[in-house]
Amino acid sequence: MANPTVTIETSHGTITAEMFSDLAPKTAGNFIELAKKGYYDGIIFHRVIDGFMIQGGDPTGTGR
Repeated sequence: MANPTVTIETSHGTITAEMFSDLAPKTAGNFIELAKKGYYDGIIFHRVIDGFMIQGGDPTGTGR
């Protein structure tokens, strides 16, 4: 069975990410459930390194 994907809509475009529920079922499941509840709606990416990675999910926007 294929891993689920999530779609993240940002002001700079759309990101599709694969959730590796086969390798990390609790982490993937937690992310998906929080997303369904709207936890990430309006949350900023508090750290961006161009061409490498983004970090977000912190409601305070501080990364802590």
